[in-house]
Amino acid sequence: MSYKKLFDLKGKTALVTGGSGILGTHFCSGLADAGANVAVVDINNQSANELASKLENIYSVRAKGFGCDVSDPISVSLMVKAVVEHFGEINILHNNAAGKSDDLNAFFAPFEDYDLDQWRKIMSVNIDGMFLIAQAVGKQMIKQGKGGSIIQTSSIYGVMAPDHRIYKGSFYLGRQINTPAVYSASKAAVIGLTKHLATYWADSGIRVNTLSPGGTESGQNEEFSRLYSARVPLGRMARAHEMVGALIYLASEASSYVTGQNIIVDGGLQAW
Repeated sequence: MSYKKLFDLKGKTALVTGGSGILGTHFCSGLADAGANVAVVDINNQSANELASKLENIYSVRAKGFGCDVSDPISVSLMVKAVVEHFGEINILHNNAAGKSDDLNAFFAPFEDYDLDQWRKIMSVNIDGMFLIAQAVGKQMIKQGKGGSIIQTSSIYGVMAPDHRIYKGSFYLGRQINTPAVYSASKAAVIGLTKHLATYWADSGIRVNTLSPGGTESGQNEEFSRLYSARVPLGRMARAHEMVGALIYLASEASSYVTGQNIIVDGGLQAW
């Protein structure tokens, strides 16, 4: 047996939601580098197409961008149909999109004052979107009759609570930040959805797993990085590319007997 070939994704088509985001760009690149054709799905159609063009040029695979609002059932249905029409099938789903708020004051508001509409807006992407995408792509995988691999992105804060002390003096995007309860609740729900689908679709040969990143460098200020890193056994925040190896493992035949699991890439944070 060639163990190296277990990680080979040539001939597979991978659909990645949130594909042109900070982590999504690395995820799409990693899948393409492993040989997969990539459907880059993002709310921003232009950035999705720009990334797809780069993937084709760099990795010599087929790639195409697709605009989609994952919280809208019609948008999801049309996107999946377009992906299948273009690539022929879907073998790998990375259910990765997460909600962002246009109103950072509302998003980072104290729990006691948190607005229900803001809560529902984030949930509509972080868990409703996960449901809609998994439902549509899972149905397509069953129709194909070849099984498949679904990976859903959660977060370390879907597993454990944030240490609220590290946010004192911590800034991101020009303002003081926290991890709101809606983020933790939605990411914990992703793990529950994964476990349910792993057992529900097992007899169709569809494996479903979760990838939970720890805190990843993306422009946080030095104080936040220092305080967060002090909580991590490896002594630093993650770098975006360090999430890719776990994704390739879960997407490939290297993990053919792995389903219903949550792979945590956090530098050992949860161990403490």
